Formats: sequence, structure tokens, C-alpha cells
Amino acid sequence: MSDATGDTKTVEKSFRGITERLAAHYLTNLGGERVGDDRVVGDDWEATLSSETVDVGPTLDITEVTLVFEGDAETLDPLITQFSQKAMRAGG
Repeated sequence: MSDATGDTKTVEKSFRGITERLAAHYLTNLGGERVGDDRVVGDDWEATLSSETVDVGPTLDITEVTLVFEGDAETLDPLITQFSQKAMRAGG
């Protein structure tokens, strides 16, 4: 993804305690549109989602969702902040 100024960036973030479906829902609430099973696209940004099960103790596994955000540098910072706030409230 690139914009007219070429000022793009990529940020990878992982979140525990949410599902890919919920992450995609949050991203659509932030102005994106789901494109396929693992991508959400918005104005000047896109996010690719993946998940895996991780061990957090000898008897506990949880899902960790990883998002790779790409897009306009000025757009991504507030988008990631807003998404992170929603994702942190999910488990509460």
C-alpha cells in the first residue's frame, strides 16, 4: 500500500484475549471494510489479521491475534491507539 506522498508505514501488534472476528469487528467500527477472511481496509490504511494459540502456563492456552497495519503514517497512529483501547476493554 502506498499513498501519493510515499509516507507509509507498517506496524505489527499482537493482542491476547480477543478473536480475529472481534478484531475485524472493531476495525470495521473504526471505518474499515472487511475484505476476505483476514483483511480489513479503510481510507489510507489496511490491516491483515492472523491468530495462533499460545501457551501462558503449564495448563493454559489462549488465542493471540496479530494485526499488521499498513498505511499513511498520520492515519495509523490514531487508528492503532483507538483499536488498542477497544481491544484492552474486550476482556474486562
